[in-house]
Amino acid sequence: MAVSRVVMPKLSEQMETGKIIKWLKQEGERVQSGDILAEVETDKADVEMEAFGSGVLRKVLIAAGGQVPVGTLIGVIAEPDDDITAVVSEAGGGAPVAAAPAAAPAAPADRPAAVPPQPRGEDHAARTPAPAAGPTAPARPAAVGTAAAAPPAPPPEEAGRVKASPLARKIAAQSGVDLRLVQGSGPGGRVVRRDVEAVSTGAARPAAVAAVAAGEEFEDRPLSQMRAAIARRMPLSKAPVPHFYVSSEVAMDRGWALREELNGLEGQPKISVNDLVVRACALALRQHPGVNASFQGEAIRVFHRAHIGIAVALEDGLITPVLRDADAKSLAQIATEARDLAERARQRKLRATEMSGATFSISNLGMFDVTDFSAIINPPEGAILAVGTVRRIPVVTDTGVGVGRRMVLTLSCDHRVMDGAMGARFLQDVKQLIEEPLRLLV
Repeated sequence: MAVSRVVMPKLSEQMETGKIIKWLKQEGERVQSGDILAEVETDKADVEMEAFGSGVLRKVLIAAGGQVPVGTLIGVIAEPDDDITAVVSEAGGGAPVAAAPAAAPAAPADRPAAVPPQPRGEDHAARTPAPAAGPTAPARPAAVGTAAAAPPAPPPEEAGRVKASPLARKIAAQSGVDLRLVQGSGPGGRVVRRDVEAVSTGAARPAAVAAVAAGEEFEDRPLSQMRAAIARRMPLSKAPVPHFYVSSEVAMDRGWALREELNGLEGQPKISVNDLVVRACALALRQHPGVNASFQGEAIRVFHRAHIGIAVALEDGLITPVLRDADAKSLAQIATEARDLAERARQRKLRATEMSGATFSISNLGMFDVTDFSAIINPPEGAILAVGTVRRIPVVTDTGVGVGRRMVLTLSCDHRVMDGAMGARFLQDVKQLIEEPLRLLV
């Protein structure tokens, strides 16, 4: 039987490295094609890595906690009598594999054998053996704690990542608690519900707070995979891409009333303000294909389908899951799918196909009471819409002064793709669709 190479898969357009959270199969253990080999942390999510060959996991070349470039050989699957010497030698013999600690973190994951969970018909680079790269050293240790109040340093595979239950993560996100500052009381130091609730109610102080009280001036925290990716990519957008911005104030009175009416119906998905904006943008992109475009060096690529990225804030950064074919979906479908994408993004359980391919993006900070802001374009997209909060303010009308609901939209545009008039016309249509919200139900 042929020897099967297991390489670090490329799970998003921007992914350059991946980190092994833990191996779910051990050396000497038999695996079947489709089995989950390991959990991998990428710049956007934790993904289960799937085996695309059957046999015995003969060699693990990168230990849990190790971070390596995409395409690096990390394991070998073969039958017991197959000679894997030549394959292993390509990777220089592999890195020492440390024994896993008794309590390994239970985190979501990526799909092994170098490829994410995608339709069988798609082209998967990981299926074709990639040039083997030399093993790298285990990932850098987690940030050094401050003073004696800090919890013990985590084992290598937990470096830079907080062990927490899904429920603890959800409660922390809702209450604004930074999990990195919570000392876990669960198995292996895992943060559980009671730890987050104790901090959010003031019954306990995070370790970092205790360190401040002890007189420490600062602490250095290593970049997470996500934050490192943001640090790499944002200068590539803001510096070379000539941004320009157009803003408009939207009357939200009718849109707000329609939303409340729809949310009062039984059996219907709850509609958010952001769902109205997504639907309006999707319809407007049909009429303004020049905004649904990207700069390609010697050409402008105009997309015929509206795949809208919806920015979601996480503990350690920002992720933009993609709502595909948004222009072909109803408001109810958009509400249902957007909520599902956001929830799984917070749990780091998005599939690889849901993390790339957006043609236009929306970033909404209205829930943080932000009046207006300008978002940075996410390359290679040509535009991104920033959405502010809905405010009740004095409004001058033909009959006098009253109180109205208003929201500011700001469109960031790539000047290489479009000019001010094109961006302004698009924003004008988005505004009209939201102000005449019955058109969003068609």
